[in-house]
Amino acid sequence: MLQVPFIRENKEFVIERLAVRNMDASQMVAEVIELDESRRQIQTELDNTLAEANAISKEIGMLFKKGEVDKANALKAKTTDLKESSKDLSEQLAAKTDALNELLYKIPNIPHESVPNGNSDADNEEVFREGAVPKLHDDALPHWELAKKYDIIDFELGNKITGAGFPVYKGKGARLQRALIQYFLDKNTDAGYTEYQLPHLVNEASGFGTGQLPDKEGQMYHVTEDNLYLIPTAEVPGTNIFRDVILNENELPIGITGYTPCFRREAGSYGAHVRGLNRLHQFDKVEIIRIEHPDNSYKALDGMIEHVKSILNELNLPYRILRLCGGDVTFASALTYDFEVFSTAQDRWLEISSVSNFETFQANRLKLRFKNSNGKKELAHTLNGSSLALPRVLAGILENYQTEKGILIPEVLIPYTGFSIID
Repeated sequence: MLQVPFIRENKEFVIERLAVRNMDASQMVAEVIELDESRRQIQTELDNTLAEANAISKEIGMLFKKGEVDKANALKAKTTDLKESSKDLSEQLAAKTDALNELLYKIPNIPHESVPNGNSDADNEEVFREGAVPKLHDDALPHWELAKKYDIIDFELGNKITGAGFPVYKGKGARLQRALIQYFLDKNTDAGYTEYQLPHLVNEASGFGTGQLPDKEGQMYHVTEDNLYLIPTAEVPGTNIFRDVILNENELPIGITGYTPCFRREAGSYGAHVRGLNRLHQFDKVEIIRIEHPDNSYKALDGMIEHVKSILNELNLPYRILRLCGGDVTFASALTYDFEVFSTAQDRWLEISSVSNFETFQANRLKLRFKNSNGKKELAHTLNGSSLALPRVLAGILENYQTEKGILIPEVLIPYTGFSIID
């Protein structure tokens, strides 16, 4: 959530940067300033009313001590009127504050200066590419056909048990999935991230804290009776560890990692491009989260990018990195880089990771602050990234490592799988 003082002091800048998101924010910004001005006026009037009531109460006490009962009783009537006024003003203040917060929750983060203009993912900028695309044999298959041929993933069984988008991993498919999770966690902990096992459901406050609510209600599974949400990513419970926390500056940076299943409704997605593992309602992902000093967050973002690159280099998968344009960057992010692996059998790029800096946007919602060297409280910066989302990594391995004799296992994973080929 953007800070009101920042909006007031940088009105034109906020409107200009939000235009990169293809958003005309002029009316919303004007409403924020108007509501804040009204709220501050009511706050001043309430403070004055309470101060006057307090002063009169002291005066009444003095008059009673002096025996001037008539004067004291006359003033008591005035304090009654002031109490009624303060009650009314408090209700007005609460209403204005609620209206202001409701409006602020609808305003997305300001894009970083490096975010390019654009309307959709077609306008994202490729900034890096690595790895040679393997040349497959003539009878190469897409991963959903490989899964059936080698009996390692059963999409039809998942559909029977739950519905489309809930696959069942079997035999060497399940072991490869588990191997990837352990490998990713080991890479992250070796890089200094502390591993957490996190809840798979979160409350409404957690959804608001990281920006999924009110922006993405339609994508989240909602347990209505308990008002809990199945997590769309470990980012939500992981970042909310630090909600309402005041850190000391010397505790920064903080890095955590965790494996969770993720649940996304992904309504309205059909066609060949979402077949198999390309888009699921339940999938596994290993996440990295950082809490950083504002001065260091973009250096930390670069470090996260290099970390994910090192994983993909070890897996020996062809990949590229995209800087997301204003029309594709997420609601809460200031800057996002997407990693995509090339699916040789499908002849297309598949997104496997997003690495983002949210600056103070999430921290302001979370009330996540730290005390600087002067003892002053500041909002921290939050960052997160996938390292990695498993379905499309698995799809890339199955397709790019297939041979006429079977599917080879990347060398780095063999100690985790205990086998070197699926045949």
